[in-house]
Amino acid sequence: MLRVAVVGGGISGLTAAYRLRRELGGQAVITVCESTGELGGKLHTAELAGMPFDVGAEAFLARRPEGVVLAGDLGLSDELVHPSGASATVRAGGATRPLPSGTVMGVPSSAEALTGLLSEEGGRTAASEPQLPRLELPPGDLSLGALLRGRFGDELVDRLVDPLLGGVYAGGADGLGLRATLPAIADAIDDGAGSLTEAAARQIPEKPSARPVFATLTGGLQTLITRLTEEAKPMLRLGEPVRALARRPEGGWRLSFGAATESHAPADSRLDVDAVVLAVPAPAAAKLLADEVPAAAAAFAGVELASMAVVALALPPGTELPKNSGVLIGATERRADGRPFTAKAFTFSARKWAHHAPPGAPVLVRGSVGRFGDTDGLRADDEELARLVRADLTELTGITAEPVDVLVRRWGGGLPQYGVGHVRRVADIRAALAGVPRLAVAGAALYGVGIPACIATAHAAALHVVGR
Repeated sequence: MLRVAVVGGGISGLTAAYRLRRELGGQAVITVCESTGELGGKLHTAELAGMPFDVGAEAFLARRPEGVVLAGDLGLSDELVHPSGASATVRAGGATRPLPSGTVMGVPSSAEALTGLLSEEGGRTAASEPQLPRLELPPGDLSLGALLRGRFGDELVDRLVDPLLGGVYAGGADGLGLRATLPAIADAIDDGAGSLTEAAARQIPEKPSARPVFATLTGGLQTLITRLTEEAKPMLRLGEPVRALARRPEGGWRLSFGAATESHAPADSRLDVDAVVLAVPAPAAAKLLADEVPAAAAAFAGVELASMAVVALALPPGTELPKNSGVLIGATERRADGRPFTAKAFTFSARKWAHHAPPGAPVLVRGSVGRFGDTDGLRADDEELARLVRADLTELTGITAEPVDVLVRRWGGGLPQYGVGHVRRVADIRAALAGVPRLAVAGAALYGVGIPACIATAHAAALHVVGR
């Protein structure tokens, strides 16, 4: 009877437990260890004005198969829904403008893609990028921000690229690496594209795909967590941080819980297993691997984290929202009084998702706060943070209605930063773990922060520890 411990009870850990159950059958003892008192990680569905509302991740990429396939495997296909089709906007140069098409994470495929977004000077600078000396990337990685600013100028980065990246990583271009965040652009340059504009153009299909980009579940994404737990049937150890991970002389692994030292630990503070999957944030992985796989620990230690918060607002029924699905806000944008915005984005959920807009219901809006390296807004307590976000909403939309319900959810260290050299860092982790039996890692610190990428790492980790 194989005994497996999965450390981490988020989407990665529970998907790994689910896959392990499918591979090993009903006799295996699978234990999910989660340091907090609840499962789900950054998939958290709360109740807002009596309706289920996601205050962590709100959707996943539907054009990657992993999320859609997993939902189908779990019998949730009927709950899958896609956005309404309302277009997004971006606050740029003091005005709210349509989010341009024809770009790859803000990198334009042509000068026309940026029409109306930049100043005349900024537009000329960006349009001249294809005429710059032929672009050749140096060995290794480089700062995405430095590259884009050097080729397109600051305006494109500040007004478009940073707001888009802020929604994915809670970080800006200057702190992120090219090869992990825009691998298709890097590959196109490696394959001969002489400019970033040409590299982006190679990624834009001639005919737009009819397939929806995003999907979510009508009952909230935590439905995935509930169903995975039901199917995986794990033993649960909640609220007990794993303190240490050590190889056992006779084979397998020992997990130690709590604050006691090993020599004075009670028997129930230890768990002996045959295999381990670590599906935890990078700092926790670095700590647990420090003694047994120091090279992997060192690589994980290089991954920095950004904190953020979600402020969910239920406005009175009948409140008129803009016609768009939401608005992104760059770090350099200012309110009319000269102060920076606290929010980095708003999702007009009642516009974006039809299931959030039943007749006569409160009007749901979601504000996001927090950028890597800038925690000023997050220092406010919940009441003040909600007030600041509401003031931003008024500035952007004119809405002054008093909410009928407000919910603030904070995510300390919620998003890993894919800094310069991240691809190499992950390769070092893989190489260090390659010769270690029945130990694998999964999660957002590896190949992507989105739900489908996390699911993919979980499947791979589960298969690895069972020898496939």
